[in-house]
Amino acid sequence: MPVVASEAQRVAAEAPAPPTGHLKSGAVTYNIAKDWDLDTIIRNLSAASIEAVELRTTHAHGVEITLPPAARREVRTKFEASPVRLASLGSTCEYHAVDPAVVARQIEETKAWLQLARDVGAASVKVRPNGLRPDVPPERSLEQIGKALAECSRTASDLGIRLQLEVHGPETQRVPNIHRILQHAGEPPALFVCWNSNQTDLEDGGLEANFRLVQHRIGQVHMRDLYIEEYPWRQLVGLLRGSGFDGYCYAELGESSCDGVRVLKYFRGMLRALEG
Repeated sequence: MPVVASEAQRVAAEAPAPPTGHLKSGAVTYNIAKDWDLDTIIRNLSAASIEAVELRTTHAHGVEITLPPAARREVRTKFEASPVRLASLGSTCEYHAVDPAVVARQIEETKAWLQLARDVGAASVKVRPNGLRPDVPPERSLEQIGKALAECSRTASDLGIRLQLEVHGPETQRVPNIHRILQHAGEPPALFVCWNSNQTDLEDGGLEANFRLVQHRIGQVHMRDLYIEEYPWRQLVGLLRGSGFDGYCYAELGESSCDGVRVLKYFRGMLRALEG
């Protein structure tokens, strides 16, 4: 069962570090940049003053675990010569399947993504929970996911890569369940949380209670359109700055029929305004 709100509120927050500088802006290729190749991504993000990118699998950039060594070196060289950092690779690896063989394959694929990240110079790999098993109690599913992540995290540590667990999935996007997954994983040093800015962040005691549950593990943030009034963006930005967060805030935006660079400039500008 999910952690109840009262438990979330009892979790002691670490002493916040004083905010320094601006939050760093990034972009996920899902979906505004899904049709951009690598050169276009670098050119457009540079034009929008976006500092980093998360390359989500299946998109036109073509950075996949099937890349041969020479192509991996080329990707690394392109980003090293640009002002845009290749900060994350966005996989769709998940670990809640009923069949143990499927889970094992997902673990091995995760390890392949971690090796790719090492080869192309990416700092992290994003993975996700994507729901709970229908045949066992919820806690058993959370434990299964956590143990799979523990194994993946050992490889991540060996390679010097961060594993970013996205707050994702019909039940698993509730932050108390993410907290339980981390506990089952043993909170290994390479495992972090990708805060996903879901409306369910407002359940289970509210945004701050949920944030405090995982604030010591938040490694990156996905943000939707910042004009969405139902989500308390200013409060989130304040919590991030107050916690000493030093990762990237990624624009995870829908497809744009107009000027994608201009949309990303608006995202960056609104992020700056929320800090004021």
